[in-house]
Amino acid sequence: MLLTRSYMDEASSQAGSALRLAVAALGGHLSRYEPLPALIADHDDIEALLQAPNDPALRRIANEYLNEINGLLESSDIYVMTPDGNTIAASNYEMPGTFVGQNFDYRPYFQDAIAGRQARFYALGTTSLKRGYYFSSPVDVDGRILGVIVFKVDIDSIESSWRGGEYKLFVADPEGIIFMTGSPEWLYSGILPLDAARLARTQASRRYAEAELRPLPVAESVYYGQHLMRIAGEGTTREYLRLSHYMPEADWTVNVLLDTASVRTQARTALIAILLFICLATLGLAVLWQRRARIEERLRLQEETRNELERRVDERTADLARVNEQIELEIAERRLTEQELRKTQADLIQAGKLAGLGQMSAALSHEFNQPLAAAKTYADSAALLIDRGRVPEAQDNVRRISSLIDRMASISRHLRNFARKPNEKLGPVPLPDVIADTLEIVAPRLKAADAKLIVQLSEETLIVKAGPVRLQQVLVNIISNAADAVEGLDDRRIMLSARREEDRVIVEVRDHGPGVPAAIAERIFDPFFTTKGVGKGLGLGLSISYNIIKDFGGNLSVENHPEGGAVFRIVLDIAASVRAAAE
Repeated sequence: MLLTRSYMDEASSQAGSALRLAVAALGGHLSRYEPLPALIADHDDIEALLQAPNDPALRRIANEYLNEINGLLESSDIYVMTPDGNTIAASNYEMPGTFVGQNFDYRPYFQDAIAGRQARFYALGTTSLKRGYYFSSPVDVDGRILGVIVFKVDIDSIESSWRGGEYKLFVADPEGIIFMTGSPEWLYSGILPLDAARLARTQASRRYAEAELRPLPVAESVYYGQHLMRIAGEGTTREYLRLSHYMPEADWTVNVLLDTASVRTQARTALIAILLFICLATLGLAVLWQRRARIEERLRLQEETRNELERRVDERTADLARVNEQIELEIAERRLTEQELRKTQADLIQAGKLAGLGQMSAALSHEFNQPLAAAKTYADSAALLIDRGRVPEAQDNVRRISSLIDRMASISRHLRNFARKPNEKLGPVPLPDVIADTLEIVAPRLKAADAKLIVQLSEETLIVKAGPVRLQQVLVNIISNAADAVEGLDDRRIMLSARREEDRVIVEVRDHGPGVPAAIAERIFDPFFTTKGVGKGLGLGLSISYNIIKDFGGNLSVENHPEGGAVFRIVLDIAASVRAAAE
């Protein structure tokens, strides 16, 4: 509280200096022009015009004189009025808004001057709509007042110097209406209540012409002898320290406002600094006291701590030795477990392949029986043809028998390659070759299901990082499942496509079956999970395929196609040699 009061007193002293400067500047500016109306009133041309106000020549001479004087003095306007208030000559006689012909008998500066007194008045021009300060003087010729000379001074230059400064300045008339201010939004606002009496007095002199007068939302208070003013606007309320000075010669009050936010902030900052200093001093003493106590405690406990550390070091050394032995045993067990897991996985893969071969046995039996029956027929026919001496026809039958034997040998070779245990090493594998070998194996299954396999490969070379036998096993499993899905349906097409995307190769197998139900989509790659009937599958094919693709560094997923059916997607890395050649 005391700090705020002290800073308020200091701010009031500074604001008082600013107020004195503003009052001196206003008084000096106006005093320069005060004697001029009386001097102009004594000019012969002005007296001659008022003695013959209707003489055009005298009017022209007076207008030119007033215009010349106005330019030299840099005033706003100078004009001459007859006793009835009509303006007969003016410095702005050639301008569109000239005062010539206007009647200003309602102005107090005219009423005082026609009564023989020097007068002052500040107002908003009813014709020019420009604010100014008016000086008037009677034109006295031989003891008779013939008219009034009026000298208007522009105050905009003074007002513009008040904008953007640390202080807010404004000038208010006796009714409390702001006439000059560095804050344009306050102009013509009343700091006193605009009751009927005040408005009537203002309207009688037409001091502000047709300008809209409005109250300024203010609330005043006193804080230890300092006058405070709170002004609301634009959603916020600001508090100012207000100092005022009444200028009797001008009949207005000059006010200086200083925002108290900075004063209160300085007071709070000083208070915080004092409290912080006290806290730091207290903390410093407490630290010194605690440090001394800690030193004493440390000296007392040092010997005990040393002995305790030596004991713990011995215990930890023994514990670490035991832990190291346990870790070595666990590492050996984990290595053995990994070897067993790898062997088990290889056995599962081989079991899955053999299970697949078992499921295809019936179709393969039919595939072998047809060539054997045909070979038997061709052999019997060849014997008869030889007996009849038709050797060329018998030779043709022998060639047909040889072709059938080659066909059965090709199928047997692919089955042997599929059944043998694969090499664990990964390397570059041409995808079209693997697909071709796969088609030889799954052809009987496709034929049994009356399914049609459509292969779509991109034209670019597709060489992936994989193992050829295991990749072939994955494709056989997926295509066989697709054949199971479309068997007995109207649309038995199966689409196999492969394409390259950056450093990956995407292989997709889509069937037109019922798709994968959402309830089993998350479990379809689990071991021993199958949707087939009893005796139709072990539930290992997709699980083995999933782990094989993971071993290749790829990914195997399944989703339903928007147009129906399931889509199995295999993602594999391209071979390192292909990537290096591309770079």
